[in-house]
Amino acid sequence: MAYKSLSFITVSDIESLGVAREAAATLHERLTEIIGIHGVGTPATWQNITSSILNPELPFSFHQMLYYGFYKDYGPDPPAWIPDPENATVTNVGQLLEKRGKEFLGSAYKDPITSFPDFQKFSVSNPEVYWKTMLDEMNISFSKPPECILHDNLAGENPGGKWLPGASINAAKNCLSLNCRRSLNDTVIIWRDELHDDLPVQRMTLGELREEVWYAENSLLVAHALESLGLEKGCAIAIDMPMNFKSVVIYLAIILAGYAVVSIADSFAALEISTRLKISNAKVIFTQDLIIRGDKSLPLYSRIVDAQSPMAVVLPSRGSGFSMKLRNGDLSWLDFLDGVNSLRGKEFIAAEQPVEAFTNILFSSGTTGDPKAIPWTNITPLKAAADAWCHLDIRKGDVVSWPTNLGWMMGPWLVYASLINGASMALYNGSPLGSGFAKFVQDAKVTMLGVIPSLVRSWRSANSTSGYDWSAIRCFGSTGEASNVDEYLWLMGRAHYKPVIEYCGGTEIGGGFVSGSLLQAQSLAAFSTPAMGCSLFILDDDGHPIPQNVPGIGELALGPLMFGASNTLLNADHYGVYFKGMPLWNGKVLRRHGDVFERTARGYYHAHGRADDTMNLGGIKVSSVEIERICNGVDSNILETAAIGVPRSGGGPELLVLAVVFKNSSSTTEDLHQLRMSFNSALQKKLNPLFKVSRVVPLPSLPRTASNKVMRRVLRQQLAEHNQSSKI
Repeated sequence: MAYKSLSFITVSDIESLGVAREAAATLHERLTEIIGIHGVGTPATWQNITSSILNPELPFSFHQMLYYGFYKDYGPDPPAWIPDPENATVTNVGQLLEKRGKEFLGSAYKDPITSFPDFQKFSVSNPEVYWKTMLDEMNISFSKPPECILHDNLAGENPGGKWLPGASINAAKNCLSLNCRRSLNDTVIIWRDELHDDLPVQRMTLGELREEVWYAENSLLVAHALESLGLEKGCAIAIDMPMNFKSVVIYLAIILAGYAVVSIADSFAALEISTRLKISNAKVIFTQDLIIRGDKSLPLYSRIVDAQSPMAVVLPSRGSGFSMKLRNGDLSWLDFLDGVNSLRGKEFIAAEQPVEAFTNILFSSGTTGDPKAIPWTNITPLKAAADAWCHLDIRKGDVVSWPTNLGWMMGPWLVYASLINGASMALYNGSPLGSGFAKFVQDAKVTMLGVIPSLVRSWRSANSTSGYDWSAIRCFGSTGEASNVDEYLWLMGRAHYKPVIEYCGGTEIGGGFVSGSLLQAQSLAAFSTPAMGCSLFILDDDGHPIPQNVPGIGELALGPLMFGASNTLLNADHYGVYFKGMPLWNGKVLRRHGDVFERTARGYYHAHGRADDTMNLGGIKVSSVEIERICNGVDSNILETAAIGVPRSGGGPELLVLAVVFKNSSSTTEDLHQLRMSFNSALQKKLNPLFKVSRVVPLPSLPRTASNKVMRRVLRQQLAEHNQSSKI
């Protein structure tokens, strides 16, 4: 659709969007007034439009008219949000720079907005100063302080250096301890159960959370109950539960007691659960009997049984009863706690461990068909919390909500990002797709709302947020998959044009490598800066880094010295996966990432999907090999398949397309439809119930290299071009 420049918009144009004549005249009068004061194309014009004209009750088509009219001749990367100098000085980073900007940057320091890019570069070139500052700002306490921040003169297979050498710490203790950021009476968890949307939100203070972790129900110690199982310190204990206050209590208790959490998403099928339990060598698993979603009950404990798990501690989803009899050797939650009744009232002493000790084992798909087991150490939580402090401006008194699960990195990230920074986490125990969640955001007074693009698409299509007040939101965070400009313009409009901070990283990083900032103008579906402490390199066609400030597109590589990033894998060669064959930059080998990224002429970054055979489906990274292994066995007439993640024509999450070569090629449209349904059934049963095949494309053969490797990138390009022409 062609949009008019602002000065050419008429009352009739506004009225044609469904706005009543009198209201349209008032809006037009206000628009004319703003243009008369600030001009047609100044930042102040857009800021006044978003603050005094646009609101969630107006048709979104009117929001689009003004946005696209304002930026009609701007070109790529128009900023949908521009920082205000006064507000910038009260952000976490703004306050730090106002106090210490000249100390960090010398006479080059001007003000928080102007000097933010220089501060980001400083964080990379001066890791000792930067990370010491972050640890102090977040009040991180060590039982044994580090000898230094970074020892990077390491030869061999650890290009990432050794961070905080010699230190001992307990990450969970840092979430629960008292300091200048929090008192025992501060709220730390806010939650509501689905179908109880008319009841007040429930709240837990820091004092109550400490009691839940240390003393739990009836003053019984969860951490002592874990120790009573006789497990060796450092061993793995799995959690396969929805993310609610009980799973957070268990998560913190496991780490407080000196064990490592094995994170398993509650959507996984039995085979995927079994794979993760075996790789991590988990000794115990915490789970629920059922997952309640509205009026539906989804089995969970039965999947644990089918996965042939080790001993399970089972929490009832309703009351105290279970939907099925527990296996011999499994414990109910109450029996688990009753086992330490004699320790009633005895305080638990946190297990202080070396910083390199594992606290969490998470999984990320590779291209081999097996999930990579990525251990988080005691340092990784500090990276997550620091990203939240710097990029999402999470501070004391904030309320942070991000619909997620402990099985994905954003679940543990949310725990540390909120609790270490003195904020509350807001947990909705139910589906985030409907109006119940939108009301929860309103009632909990969420200040930072995290999303994935497919969630935003669902809200917009169902109008789920209509009538709810999201004005408490100070910013949005977005991660997991590619976003769409119009959908995120709509999202900003729900909260009176608060910025969307795009945040991209990985499980193996413990946070982000590229992000946005409240000190920079934010363009929709774009990143404005490398994350603090991170450096980005775009490789040319020959695999060499192009100059960092030059526009270009290619496979992304990362500087190797990233605080909190992984340095080992449980079931793969870490050096081989991330560093082998990578180019050098200033004498240091770069770290492989695998996404294709673009740096634009205006300095923004855009993600263009995976460069390898991994795709992103609804925020979940999965390898083509995993999908193909399942689909190849669906029908005896299938010779081979190729699973391709294809970008949508308008941006947003990838679509899963299956290219199929048949033994007998005489397949009808009805055959392909039935095959697609069979693929979906098999994938949802054996891999993940959230995966869905969008299209099945029959081919006479798959394109291959001379070494017989399937050229999925060629297929992806062909299928993407088809999507563009058909506007899928």
